[in-house]
Amino acid sequence: MELLKINNLYKTFKKHRVCAVDGASFSIFKGEVLGLVGESGCGKSTLAKLILRLIDADKGSIFYKGKDLLNISRNDMRKTRKDLQIIFQDPYASLDPRMKIGKVIEEVYDIHKNVSERDRKSKTIELLETVGLGETYLNRLPSELSGGERQRVGIARALATDPEFIICDEPVSSLDISVQAQILNLLIELQKRKNLTYLFISHDLGVIGSICDRIMVMQSGRFIESGSYEDIFKNPQCQYTRTLLESAFLP
Repeated sequence: MELLKINNLYKTFKKHRVCAVDGASFSIFKGEVLGLVGESGCGKSTLAKLILRLIDADKGSIFYKGKDLLNISRNDMRKTRKDLQIIFQDPYASLDPRMKIGKVIEEVYDIHKNVSERDRKSKTIELLETVGLGETYLNRLPSELSGGERQRVGIARALATDPEFIICDEPVSSLDISVQAQILNLLIELQKRKNLTYLFISHDLGVIGSICDRIMVMQSGRFIESGSYEDIFKNPQCQYTRTLLESAFLP
């Protein structure tokens, strides 16, 4: 089933005269992990923000389950957004340093009203256990956690709305290699267990290849190549893709 469909999406930042997303068109199917790879500044994170309507597109369409997200009210988008979540690149910057971990997750319930007051603590503990942490983390501050633990909290927070679709925006780029593998394994396990759909963004083809079903290569706001793992890794058509492969860490 086609879960998300993007048609001719454009975004230009006029102040800097940069076309960050230049006619993007693609589909994501339910239960799929679609990889988006390209160097920093190519438009990957801008595309993620456009999908979630965190910034406005210049033109184009974004259909989620047949609903055009660019033509619904902000109130309807707020209701839809609980199905569309994001895991950010920097697990420390995305957490309020003054809030204990339990409150970081419970803040999601305040916004979406999806868990009763009575069930909040047990739901939060369940989420922490799901991502490999547990009840002992409820009263800790982000500064008391390692980078990998903070990213696990970020994943738990994304899961707090029971979403169908998650954008993973460079979720392991700030972590060391051994922790990267742990977080990638957790994301793969959760995707299979909960039948989640991911748009997985990275500048590293090695990371993309370890988790994604299909891969799109982005350069200067445009998709220049797409295909399966075999297509991209065994028979790349563009020199840019070959350069990305040469710089990737391939386990």
